[in-house]
Amino acid sequence: MSVGEEVRDTQPPQQQSLGTAAARNLATTTKSAPQMQEITSRWLLRMLPWVQVQGGTYRVNRRLSYSVGDGRVTFVQTGDRVAVIPAELGELPALRGFGDEEVLAELARRCEQREVEAGEVLASAGDTADRVHLLAHGKVEKLGSGPYGDETVLGVLADGAYFGDHALVDGDAAWEYTVRAVTACTLLTLRRSDVLNLAARADRLREHLAGLLAIPHQRTNPYGEAEIDLSAGHVGESVVPHTFVDYETSPRAYELSVAQTVLKVHSRVADLYNQPMNQTEQQLRLTVEALRERQEYELVNNREFGLLNNCDYGQRLQPHDGAPTPDDMDELLSRRRGSKLFLAHPLAIAAFGRECNKRGLVPESVEVGGHHVPAWRGVPIFPSNKIPVTDARTTSIICMRTGEEEQGVIGLRQSGIPDEIEPSLSVRFMGIDERAIISYLVTAYYSAAVLVPDALGVLENVEVGRRR
Repeated sequence: MSVGEEVRDTQPPQQQSLGTAAARNLATTTKSAPQMQEITSRWLLRMLPWVQVQGGTYRVNRRLSYSVGDGRVTFVQTGDRVAVIPAELGELPALRGFGDEEVLAELARRCEQREVEAGEVLASAGDTADRVHLLAHGKVEKLGSGPYGDETVLGVLADGAYFGDHALVDGDAAWEYTVRAVTACTLLTLRRSDVLNLAARADRLREHLAGLLAIPHQRTNPYGEAEIDLSAGHVGESVVPHTFVDYETSPRAYELSVAQTVLKVHSRVADLYNQPMNQTEQQLRLTVEALRERQEYELVNNREFGLLNNCDYGQRLQPHDGAPTPDDMDELLSRRRGSKLFLAHPLAIAAFGRECNKRGLVPESVEVGGHHVPAWRGVPIFPSNKIPVTDARTTSIICMRTGEEEQGVIGLRQSGIPDEIEPSLSVRFMGIDERAIISYLVTAYYSAAVLVPDALGVLENVEVGRRR
């Protein structure tokens, strides 16, 4: 074979028809609307009853309550040393309202750090209580005796909790229950003797503690509200008690929060490239979707009105074994009447499903708006990726009663605002600048309110990792 013949054999075959690249120039392309992965089901926005708020503020009026000091304590860590923030000692009932920062700082320095192992008993029922324990890290359980002498778990406490606070003001205080560490724990302890020694030198602290002992006992119901005197079952001419219902003098007011952005569209794009889809409409559609996603995130996580931060500490539970079990879900339900929904991260729902599988249980499902969602005891469990999962693979499960008439959790908004395109969401034309760019102000107003504390409960520190 000659060199010329070899060259001819390696030449590509000559094209005999129109190529697809050139033909595409004459074709009408079939296209989709712009897609967006951030869009979720947003079940919280769908299931919350929304209340119209005129004036931008919603005030929650409640009966007068005497429950104080039921908070959590915050710590700072430096290496392996843990210290309580002095102002956080004001969460203890005995120090609520005490504002002397120097004295609180001295009390914080007198707190002794203690490391305990899992299974160690921290306090025994009946023993003298002479100190308060601040739980910086770990989990403990409160134990009591059942009617037949068996051991029962009264509750579980975790990071930020405290116990034994009554010992600071009562010299005859005794432990009503046994406290045992479930995991390795870091504790800070403050002795009553240290508080009294400091009070002997600090006049303000001495006066504060004396004032606590002088306050007359207030008659309250089991929820800490001022009791309404009633008489029932009497006969004859018994004297009927007089009463009135007192209200909180400083009720909480929820102001509507705002989420905003400025959408910019070049006039040339808006004028020339609107077939088959309107460019401005598509830009606006995706912007509104992002705003609604941020709105749901704020309803869950906002420090002022978010559900996770506004749950009453008495309604926060800890799982007994890390993973969310049917027992934990039952306890969460038992804290309130008329629970309407659970809200959980998909990983938490999967972890709960694994626990049900271990026990041979099959969670039922209910139909909501044409969708089948898992349920427990007939209460639907809606997924939400807005509930955070920590680096330690723990998260929270929310349970709530909803509706204004049910004294539950409600969403707040104001419909009828100028340039509104959806309830409480407006798009305002802001003008065209010297570069021919059109600007639109996109605004959403919203908030959420918990009408009574037991309307909302949270199962915290739920483990979502798969165990071996």
